[in-house]
Amino acid sequence: MQDNQTDKCPLCGRPLAEPSNKHHLIPISKGGRHTPTLMMHKICHNKIHAVFTEMELKRYYHTIERLQEHEDIAKFIKWVRNKEPEFYDSSVKMKK
Repeated sequence: MQDNQTDKCPLCGRPLAEPSNKHHLIPISKGGRHTPTLMMHKICHNKIHAVFTEMELKRYYHTIERLQEHEDIAKFIKWVRNKEPEFYDSSVKMKK
């Protein structure tokens, strides 16, 4: 299932560009296989998974608004907002 979405990243608000990928609002491993997905920059998607565990995403951070409220994500958005849409930093790693 795909949400209606504009051509902007729902997390940072910049125009979508490659690399980008789908984010399941509830992780697949936590029952989110049939939940809405959002296209977002790969760096934004990686940041979400670097900050939160899949259980945290399932229990509370399963909306863009809740993600954006988190201090680490808010700081990231402020930093990435001035980057080109194609910007990707491979140092943003996913949480194990």
